[in-house]
Amino acid sequence: MPGNKITVLGAGSWGTALALRLAANNNATCLWGHEPEFMASLDRDRENKQFLPGFPFPDNLTIKTNLAQAVADSRDLLMAVPSHAFREVTVALAASLTTDTRIAWATKGLEYGSGKFMSEVLEEVLGSRYPAAVVSGPTFAKEVAAGLPTALTVASNNPVFANDMANRLHGGNMRVYTSDDMTGVQLGGTVKNVLAIASGITDGLQLGANSRAALITRGLAEVIRLGDAMGARRETLMGLAGVGDLILTCTDDLSRNRRLGLALGRGTGLEMALQEIGQVVEGFNTAREVVQLAKQYKVDMPISEQVFRVLHEQLSPADAVRNLLAREVKPESAC
Repeated sequence: MPGNKITVLGAGSWGTALALRLAANNNATCLWGHEPEFMASLDRDRENKQFLPGFPFPDNLTIKTNLAQAVADSRDLLMAVPSHAFREVTVALAASLTTDTRIAWATKGLEYGSGKFMSEVLEEVLGSRYPAAVVSGPTFAKEVAAGLPTALTVASNNPVFANDMANRLHGGNMRVYTSDDMTGVQLGGTVKNVLAIASGITDGLQLGANSRAALITRGLAEVIRLGDAMGARRETLMGLAGVGDLILTCTDDLSRNRRLGLALGRGTGLEMALQEIGQVVEGFNTAREVVQLAKQYKVDMPISEQVFRVLHEQLSPADAVRNLLAREVKPESAC
């Protein structure tokens, strides 16, 4: 029978930070990653020197490379793998799950090619037999690992699991809220990555604080319009997982998405910019999927569309800004 241990799947900076947070809250925690040599270095050094240096692992944090062994005694799983790997890891998990398993994820974005939320991928692979929850909010891994004040949202259609996962994470300087609006929480954590690239571009072009504020505000309007069409609640999108995450990623250079935009605005080529960042930039693939969702739901999302064109159609950042400024005069509306 699974015990009180929790397993975090994904040993990048975010997965490592979440594992450290859970361990600090006296949860027996296992951290899994798919690369044996890398995971061996984590176990040897008791630190993630590549992605999250400076934060030693406590004794109640164990390291595993074998997936079946990693989840063997854990009722609760928390996935923190990139969106492009989410389906693959979920498929690999299937044989090791028990009737008591509950699955949460802190992955943000849409599946590349299908445009599906992670909740949809999970249900497509595993059905609806396992309680599911999404963990999101304005968070940088380094600050979570450092124990700086942070607030998160756990959303689930299973209130018991939402509360249990929130209680696992809540404590110290972390405040956790619960929600049942899984669509809104996932949408807020998705579109903000695209808008953060746009914010970085404006600052890379040195367009000033006025333009950044306008972009964030009108970007939020895009999120709300799409959320209305998809059945998300506006109060969710005005909360931590929506506007909170949007402000964070658009204004601080710890955001990989913002740093990509900054590099592009300053004239760095796309391939070089991605290479210099050295980790997954979720907004790169997400831009294509967000634009497709906007078309599917017949929602106007001009900022997201221009970001997509910069990333995937070789439009120059300066031309993208000109396209946005040339739009016709219209009444201001949040929707």
